[in-house]
Amino acid sequence: MNPVFEKAKPVLEKIENAGFEAYFVGGCVRDYLLEKPIEDVDIATSATPDEVKKIFPKTVDVGIEHGTILVIFNGTPYEVTTFRTEEKYEDFRRPAGVTFIRSLNEDLKRRDFTMNAIAMDKDGKLIDPFDGQKDIREKRIKTVGIPQERLSEDALRMMRAIRFVSQLSFSLEESTKKALTENKRLLKEIAVERKAVEFEKLLKGVNRREALQLIIETELFMYLPGLENCRNDLEQMLQDPFDRLSALEMWVLLIYRLGLKNRFIEEFLRKWKLPVKKIKMIQKIVHYVFARLDSEWTNRELFEAKKEVIFHTENVLNVITGNYSSSAEKWIGAYDRLPIKDRSELQATGSELMKWLDRKGGPWVKELFQKIEDAVLNGELLNQKEKIKEWVIKCNQN
Repeated sequence: MNPVFEKAKPVLEKIENAGFEAYFVGGCVRDYLLEKPIEDVDIATSATPDEVKKIFPKTVDVGIEHGTILVIFNGTPYEVTTFRTEEKYEDFRRPAGVTFIRSLNEDLKRRDFTMNAIAMDKDGKLIDPFDGQKDIREKRIKTVGIPQERLSEDALRMMRAIRFVSQLSFSLEESTKKALTENKRLLKEIAVERKAVEFEKLLKGVNRREALQLIIETELFMYLPGLENCRNDLEQMLQDPFDRLSALEMWVLLIYRLGLKNRFIEEFLRKWKLPVKKIKMIQKIVHYVFARLDSEWTNRELFEAKKEVIFHTENVLNVITGNYSSSAEKWIGAYDRLPIKDRSELQATGSELMKWLDRKGGPWVKELFQKIEDAVLNGELLNQKEKIKEWVIKCNQN
């Protein structure tokens, strides 16, 4: 058995010793069967939250109303959730309530996809009432039970399905795919933040091309922020050889294909409610992508962009232009050869400029600093205090 499960096995044993059932469930079992790294171990049990709390001395109520208790065992947190059935869903997002039950099969029946509805006991025996193992072997994403019901319960499952296509290189089972198309409008009920999380994971997946194709085919794009009327732009993007781009670079390529510029870039990214820091980084890369389509980097641009932005810019440009020369390596090399990488490295201070020219401070100081930087960056002036002083005084006399 996987070491992650071996470490968690005593949690199951303690619950069983108290007279209840306990199993590993969900994504951890799926990833184990796929021989992928296991991130989090989830445990399902016939014990109620109160019964779980009596078994373990250290617990945290993280979602007790839905039956989930965080058990801290040997310093490791485990989510332990009571077997449950769910009442009718509200707003296509969450159940109106849950009922705690003692049946594992009934609990597995409420889950989204067959590959996520497999349980495993402490000895590695699998409980698989919906043939999830078969679907995993055949690389198929299929809902548990009637697709229409599962997807209308929680509309985010549509995004999750396509995200799994990207991450696992699985295909959508036909009736599941049909239900996605039929229920696409329900996606508007889902919070942007939840859609953004799934879209980000999709962009990181190895099979994102197929996933993006499905977003177009099922017309889910019509209910994603800023993409409502962008079928042609998305189809154009699918022609791009973007397989090596990072998720961050995919955002840049998407903005390029949407033809967004200036304030419309920020408006689009804010619709997705991305972190401000990420928005600024994407804006910066987009700026240099458009600049580089017109001309090569200047030393000033390299100085202001910094290495990370240069790297991302060149990667996106390679895709847009189809030119796969080692341009990133070339321009990062040019950046590395710059005599200064930051204004703080300049061998002169504002107070020295004022002293040398016998002038009070003002906007001229910043302007002069920029001229000194340009002269140093372009090799016209050595970054030495005396040389800068001579140059400044000489410029002031002219």
